[in-house]
Amino acid sequence: MTRPVALTIAGSDSSGGAGIQADLRTMIALGAFGTSAITCVTAQNLEGVTAVAPVPPADVVAQIDAVCDGFPVRAAKTGMLFSRAIIEVVAQAVERRGLRALVVDPVMAAASGARLLEPAAESAYEEMLIPLAALITPNLDEAALLLGEAITDETAAAAAAESLARKFGVSVLLKGGHLPG
Repeated sequence: MTRPVALTIAGSDSSGGAGIQADLRTMIALGAFGTSAITCVTAQNLEGVTAVAPVPPADVVAQIDAVCDGFPVRAAKTGMLFSRAIIEVVAQAVERRGLRALVVDPVMAAASGARLLEPAAESAYEEMLIPLAALITPNLDEAALLLGEAITDETAAAAAAESLARKFGVSVLLKGGHLPG
């Protein structure tokens, strides 16, 4: 294997616009060999999400272990994890496998507004997964949930990124695509 191996641990987006499909395309475009562990299967299109089926946590771990047993994984990224149970087993696997170059995208809702994370799981990101991350990549809505405050303009977005970095002791790439202007 001459290319670095990256692992995406995320949901499958049937429209191909996000999730493992988008992660794998990005990994390939950046010269990495992309591998995956699917956490949820969604039914969605440009109109919205019509169904979400979580993968049993033990099966998520089995996928992570199979990839890590077969490939020299250099970096990992999480996406849609959906439940506290999935976040917990992913965090445990990341620690056990020594995946230090971890990017955490705390996916909580689709652009259409559909929930992609059970409300009871929000705190699991803060408690279990973000402390393991080298980088977090929340969008504006996710950052607002993590901070408990609205983000309404560019100044507030910059302050929010700094607040998240201080709060979690991690680098932050705040995605602001929905910010007016």
